[in-house]
Amino acid sequence: MNKVLVTGADGFIGSHLTEALVRLGYSVRAFTLYNSFNSWGWLDHCADDVKGKFEVFSGDIRDPNGVKEAMRGCDEVLHLAALIAIPYSYHSPDTYVDTNVKGTLNVLQAARELGVRRIVHTSTSEVYGTARFVPITEAHPLQGQSPYSATKIAADQLAYSFYASFGLPVVIARPFNTYGPRQSARAVIPTIITQVANGHREIKLGAISPTRDFNFVSDTASGFIAALRSDAGLGEVVNFGSNFEISVGDTVKLIGEAMGVDVDVLTDEVRMRPENSEVQRLWADNSKARDLFGWQPVYAGREGFKRGLAETATWFAQPDNLRAYKADIYNV
Repeated sequence: MNKVLVTGADGFIGSHLTEALVRLGYSVRAFTLYNSFNSWGWLDHCADDVKGKFEVFSGDIRDPNGVKEAMRGCDEVLHLAALIAIPYSYHSPDTYVDTNVKGTLNVLQAARELGVRRIVHTSTSEVYGTARFVPITEAHPLQGQSPYSATKIAADQLAYSFYASFGLPVVIARPFNTYGPRQSARAVIPTIITQVANGHREIKLGAISPTRDFNFVSDTASGFIAALRSDAGLGEVVNFGSNFEISVGDTVKLIGEAMGVDVDVLTDEVRMRPENSEVQRLWADNSKARDLFGWQPVYAGREGFKRGLAETATWFAQPDNLRAYKADIYNV
């Protein structure tokens, strides 16, 4: 199998993707954020059958030399490293430019210099902003409704520009709202589950009317791998979503059912996005992923979403996992 560099491998999606690649027989180099604790993020808690079977390179995506050294000897790159918390982007936009835009530029420059065979660059459904039509196809206009989404639009355009200008073999994967075990509490589903698991029956949330297309993490990981293994899709943007739309409020009800409790929502003003920044509606058209890569979500539709929520809630409810989250503090 080819050697694959996974940037952001210490994060939520990246750690699941690293595990999936190892199980498929890939040689994996996991790029993790350097820190003095020698922590590999979620890779410190990876499954037993994967431990010790991947290489770790600690560095910083904002450092071009480190990125190039991490990539040296790799055939393919899955680029996931990014800052993703939308509220944090309101008061620290410079950091998002440095990480999401300049970090992506570092990956593209290194891949071009080293002759990497294929790069899958990670986008986000947030670049669409509030849907102007549904389901959202890849032809939907881009709307930077937060500094986070604006930097991801810029990163996506940089990735495409390297394909158009230099023939760099880039695929732009655009996952919709991924959820599952290990997700940060800055996301809505872990926010709900951790509050309920800690005994709260009145939980604090921001807006509950917006709709989302939630994609279980194993489906997102399989989408990246499908994009990696295919010869198709160069220079293309491809949605990875479940093609199922549900409101945050109805998601609360389904989580309550999965956890066997009745839950009421208290609106917490600090969790509300500015009016023009809130993305009101997301719903993915995933037909291009099916046609190009043969990818389809396993956790599809309402029943698939309920199954994914049950698995997610079970993971978070385990005491060792729950202790890693501060459910009483708003995670920006």
